[in-house]
Amino acid sequence: MNGEIFAQLERKIQSAVDSIEMLKMENEELKAENARFQQERDEWERRLGGLLDKLQSLDEETENAAAGESHS
Repeated sequence: MNGEIFAQLERKIQSAVDSIEMLKMENEELKAENARFQQERDEWERRLGGLLDKLQSLDEETENAAAGESHS
């Protein structure tokens, strides 16, 4: 009977170890995916910032042109 209990315990421990190893691998995959998403986000922010700068510059040019016309 003791042998059966130890065998059950051994199977449960091995199952727990296997689960932990799988979770560790999944965690590493998620970390890599998160890093990729962060890089994509940074790229989008950089591009969006460039577009906003262009729009702001265009808006300033339009305001300056309108101010120049009103003084003429």
